[in-house]
Amino acid sequence: MRLIFIANLISMIGSGMNSAAVIWYILQATHSEVSLGMLIALQTLPSMLLLPFTGVLIDREDRRHLMMWLDGARGAIILTVAVLVLTHRSQLWQIYAMNILVAIGFWMFFPTVNALIQELTPDDKMLDSNSLLLAALQGGWLMAGAVVGFMYNHIGLGGVLLIDCASYAVSIACVSQVRKGRVTVARPGPEIGEEASASGAVARYMHELGEGYRYVCENRRVLLIGVAWALFVAAMMTQGVLSAPLSERILHGGAVGYGWLNAGWAVGAFVSVFYASGFIRRHGANRTVTLTMGIIAASLFLLPISHWLAVAVVIYFIMGSSRGMGGISLSSEMMQLVPRHVMGRVQNAFSFMASGLQICTALLVGEAAHRDGLIYGFWVVGAMYLGAGLAAWLPVRHPAAEVYEPNDTAAD
Repeated sequence: MRLIFIANLISMIGSGMNSAAVIWYILQATHSEVSLGMLIALQTLPSMLLLPFTGVLIDREDRRHLMMWLDGARGAIILTVAVLVLTHRSQLWQIYAMNILVAIGFWMFFPTVNALIQELTPDDKMLDSNSLLLAALQGGWLMAGAVVGFMYNHIGLGGVLLIDCASYAVSIACVSQVRKGRVTVARPGPEIGEEASASGAVARYMHELGEGYRYVCENRRVLLIGVAWALFVAAMMTQGVLSAPLSERILHGGAVGYGWLNAGWAVGAFVSVFYASGFIRRHGANRTVTLTMGIIAASLFLLPISHWLAVAVVIYFIMGSSRGMGGISLSSEMMQLVPRHVMGRVQNAFSFMASGLQICTALLVGEAAHRDGLIYGFWVVGAMYLGAGLAAWLPVRHPAAEVYEPNDTAAD
């Protein structure tokens, strides 16, 4: 767990700097929120083609090996574009292409690392493990958010991409030491029915894929938590369309102001690690999600009328803290409800939902912000957070929803 913590901390420093630098670069090159919305949509669309199938891979293969392969592939892509930028041969379409390819790895990486952490964690320690993971993720974003706005003017996009590439190398070195050999999660009961095995690899693959979707459809509580998670992730990703324009057009803070906003969000999320577990144990995961999503939504409604950078940073801190508690609640609840052998497929089902939402909302928010004003973009994203809070509240409103256990027929 310590090695996974270090790997994600270092990796997220690079990824956070990459994300912020690319968004700022494209905004400066195009001066259009529509371009940012297009970036978010394009980097999600190819992932939707793979997400229905990669969950089977996550559940079938060694999750540690998958993490290393994904980090290696993303690092190689980013290094190639960094060389093009530093030699002044890059074009805007290459930046878009890099983000599309890296995003495919992103959408597969996080279900993989979540499944690995669930695999390594005792049932009564899920909250603590998720707090540790969030500390790594947001600790990296904290350093990236605090640094990139100040460094971008000095090292440019090419330098930031080189830092990101180096962070993947460190991540691979750490993950390689988590354990030795190839380890996969055992399935309960028979491996696969003789009938499916006899039909060949494709039939087996489709059987495993269908098993994951059947689990989601037959478990109402998991479905609602998954919907809340999908809305939460889509809203958080779509929010990236608005932060840079907020700094540029309303706060007049430039790249440095953008760095402060990112730092406020990351500090709030990082600090929440220290009290999230106790709060969630006291009030329950679902109520925590409903409360925190409501706070984020209210903050987004206020942001467009906050014309001072210091006020906006405080609001971002509050949103980051709420994001931390809400994210830990959703991840922990999912890990406790879903069996380990089907975790990859269940997560990918909801990642697919989040991707579809993100494509639609990123384009909608970009167009609304560019044509009608940033305030409308903030309202759309705030409404998505409210939807996540409502989905998490429904299992509390109807607590009798049973937890589905795969029967012999499904397992076979």
